[in-house]
Amino acid sequence: MVETKTQQIGDVTVVELSGRLLLGNALTYAENAINRLIDGGTRKMVIDLARLDYIDSSGLGMLIFCGGRMEQSGGRMRVAGASGPVSRVFEIAHANRVLQFDADLAAACSQLSPEGT
Repeated sequence: MVETKTQQIGDVTVVELSGRLLLGNALTYAENAINRLIDGGTRKMVIDLARLDYIDSSGLGMLIFCGGRMEQSGGRMRVAGASGPVSRVFEIAHANRVLQFDADLAAACSQLSPEGT
């Protein structure tokens, strides 16, 4: 099961995902939470995966879909803190072709700041 926590750091909305992001109701809940933020006007978002233990292909697909929605809305989304098995899934899938990754939350936020653009 995945848990979501949202916070603001300046003008960047941070969505922290923790636990296991895999096919099921929890994935749908997390996707809906992110989509509500995008629909509500969020244009700078970081998905913080530092506390995520596991992700499957449906979780990866959800992140790619949300990233595409953010771009279509004129915003930017970055993924931060992926490590271990989660990072390995991204490597195998070559997710860096469609998602922007940063080592940690601070790096991702700085990439979205005016100086980082």
